[in-house]
Amino acid sequence: MTAMKISVVICVYTEDRWDDIRAAVESVRGQTRPPHELVLVVDYNPELHLRLKREYADAIVVENTHAKGLSGGKNTGVATASGDVVAFLDDDAVADPGWLAAFEDAMSRDPAVVGVGGLTRPLWDTGRRPRWFPEEFDWTIGCTYRGLPAERKAIRNVMGGNAAFRRHVVGEVGGFHTGIGRSVQGRKSRPLGCEETEFCIRLSQRRPGSVMMFEPGAVIGHRVPASRATFRYLRSRCYAEGLSKALVAHSVGAGDGLSSERAHAMKVLPLGVLRGVRDALRGDPSGLGRAGAIVTGLAWTSWGYAVGTARLRLRGDRAGRSTEHER
Repeated sequence: MTAMKISVVICVYTEDRWDDIRAAVESVRGQTRPPHELVLVVDYNPELHLRLKREYADAIVVENTHAKGLSGGKNTGVATASGDVVAFLDDDAVADPGWLAAFEDAMSRDPAVVGVGGLTRPLWDTGRRPRWFPEEFDWTIGCTYRGLPAERKAIRNVMGGNAAFRRHVVGEVGGFHTGIGRSVQGRKSRPLGCEETEFCIRLSQRRPGSVMMFEPGAVIGHRVPASRATFRYLRSRCYAEGLSKALVAHSVGAGDGLSSERAHAMKVLPLGVLRGVRDALRGDPSGLGRAGAIVTGLAWTSWGYAVGTARLRLRGDRAGRSTEHER
C-alpha cells in the first residue's frame, strides 16, 4: 500500500501570535508520523511573511493569493500543497505527537472518508476553565464541545482548526467560500465562523456518499486567551455564530445547514441546563451560572440567526427591485 502524503497547512496573519505560531510549527515537527510538507500561509502581512521565510527555511511559506481572511488562506494552502491529504492546524494550537497518524488511520480505512476532524481541547491562559463556562459551548472557543460523539463516528461537518481533507475533493467543490467565515473585517468586528461547516455540507451535497469522520485520536490543544474566557465574549461569539449560520442556511439550505444545530438545541442544551440546576442544588452555585450561560448563548445565537436571515431577505428584496427597475 502506498504511503499517504499529508501536507500540513497553518494560516497566520499577525506577529502578535509569534510565540503561538512557533509552538504550532514545533508540534508539527514533533509528529510520530512526519508530514510530507508544512505550508505556512500568511494573510496579507509582508513583514510576517519575510520573518517566517527567514525562520523556517524548511517550510513552504507563501502569501495568501486569494481573498483576505481564513477561507482565502486555506484555499491558498490547498493550491500550494502537493500531498494527497491537507491537514489544517490553527496558528494558536499545538498538535499531540500522534495527530497526523490518527488522521491517516481514519482515512486509510475507508476511501469514502474525505474529511476527518479531531478532538480539540482548550488550553486556558487563566490556568483552568471558568466554573460558569458550559462545555456545551466550547465551540465558541474553537474546541470540541459536549454533544459531539466520544468515539470515531460519521458527522455532518468537522471543525476547521483541526481537520484533514483529501486534497483533490477541495478543488472539486470550489474550495472554501470567502463570504462566510473570518475575514480581515471580521477579525476587527465580530468573530464570524462556519466556513468549514458550509464547505463540508456543500461537499456532501455535491459528492453523495462522501463521509466526514470524527476521530478522537487526532488531538490538539487550542489556546484560549483570558479575553475569550468571559461572558461578554461568549455572548458576542454566539451572536456572530447566528449571523454565520444564516449565511450557511442561505448557501446550502436550512435543512442541511441547521440539522445538527436543531439536535444540539433540542437535546444537548436542555440537558445541560438541567445538569447545571442539579449541580446547584447539590451545593455547586456555579451550576446556575452554567445553566444561565446556556440559556443566554442559545438566545443570542437565535437572535443572530434572525438578524442575519432578515438582512439576507432585505438584500434579496433590494436586488429584486433593482432587477425590476432595470427592466
